[in-house]
Formats: sequence, structure tokens, C-alpha cells
Amino acid sequence: MKQLQPDLWQSSRHESGMLRSHAYLVTRPAGNVLLYNIGLDQQSDLDAIAELGGVAHQLLSHRDEANELLDPIRHRFGSRLWCSAIEEAAIGRAATVDTVLAQGDDHVEDVEVLHTPGHTDGSLCFFYRSPHGKSYLFTGDSLFLWDGEWSTLVLEAAGGSATALAGSLLGLRALRPDLVLCSAFVGDVATMEVGAEDWTRAIDGQVARLRNA
Repeated sequence: MKQLQPDLWQSSRHESGMLRSHAYLVTRPAGNVLLYNIGLDQQSDLDAIAELGGVAHQLLSHRDEANELLDPIRHRFGSRLWCSAIEEAAIGRAATVDTVLAQGDDHVEDVEVLHTPGHTDGSLCFFYRSPHGKSYLFTGDSLFLWDGEWSTLVLEAAGGSATALAGSLLGLRALRPDLVLCSAFVGDVATMEVGAEDWTRAIDGQVARLRNA
């Protein structure tokens, strides 16, 4: 695990074709939160996570993060697995989901839950204001990095919609994250620090592209 911030850690990199991904661990006195999931080739990260205090909650942004490690993570750490109610059927084929997040469920303790349909119909993002001063936005695949540039992808077969994704991104526009961390990415850049103008410009550019698609 690589430390990014005083309370934020990044897993080793999982690769699947051109796509890469990381999981992220937010360490908190109330119990650590694992965001996204690690790959089957990254089980050594579990020992590092154990040394950092384990996992109380694992939050998935959408179905593509589900794999056969979800249940072993639950059993090892006694953690609760959370996902969107819309994604439960797909994720439940790989693991036992403890709690589903329906529209209107907007927090898992001090982690803000953002319902952001568009990449898939049940995609979620998560926003955390660290007590160390910075805010972290976990965008899943709703907004991801491709060779260091922001991009989007609509999975129509999973209920995705360009119109819905544009609306979801506009909802994210009002946030003021200091650090944005996507789930899947292409290239070598997985996270990006942003200022207010950079963030607004990134969102506006992707919304315009989706509306013109």
C-alpha cells in the first residue's frame, strides 16, 4: 500500500488489458473504509491493510468492481460490503452484499454517498472530507483518467445513459474536491489534485462532449 495522504492509502495496481485500477483505504478512528476493490493478483495488499487496522466498510461504486475477493475481505476483517441497490443483483453474483444504498441514502457514516447514474444505471461516487484538511472525491468510473486527461464512458448494456451521466457530472460540479481518485484508468495517472477552476473546466468539458455525442 502506498500512502497518498496522512489518512489515505493506495493499493498496488491491478491490470486487465489496457485498463488499470487501484483500491483506496481511508483510515479513520471509527473504522477504516476500503473504496473500490483489489484484483485477484493483489492479495498481498490484504496483509498491508491488516497492518493499517483492517476494514470496517467496503464501498463499491458499481458492478465492475465485484470479484471473488469480496467475500474473503468480509470474512478476514469483519467488514460490511455496501453498493447501490440497483447494482446489488450484479454484485451479488460474486459476493454477499450487507447493505444497499437506495436513492436518498446519502451517507455511510461520515462518507457522503452520491448517486451518479450514467456509466451504469446504479453508479455511485463518494466524497470524504478528511480531518487532515483535504477532501477526496472517489468517482468510480463515472469520471476517469485516460493518459492524464478526464474522460467518460457509457455502458448502455448496464443501463448507462449519456444524458444521465451528464446530469450526474453537473451534480459533482458543485463539489470542491482537492483530490479526485477514479476506479479504472488508462495510462499511468490514477489520481489528480484539482483546484476549483480546474474542476469546473473538467466537468464542463465532459458534459459538453456527452451532450454532443
